[in-house]
Amino acid sequence: MGTTVLSLRIDHDLLERLRQHAARRGMSVQDYVVRTLVRDDFDERFQAAVEETEKFYGLT
Repeated sequence: MGTTVLSLRIDHDLLERLRQHAARRGMSVQDYVVRTLVRDDFDERFQAAVEETEKFYGLT
């Protein structure tokens, strides 16, 4: 798996909040943002799998 650069323009206040959250976890802002995106992506895929399972078993 390769990497690609993503450049973002964000508000100063948001960047400061990201820095604080990342610092609490001992992470860089970049690592914190990537980890958050990966977690959110997993949550969405997991929820979709749960919904499909419920449909399959007629639980909804």
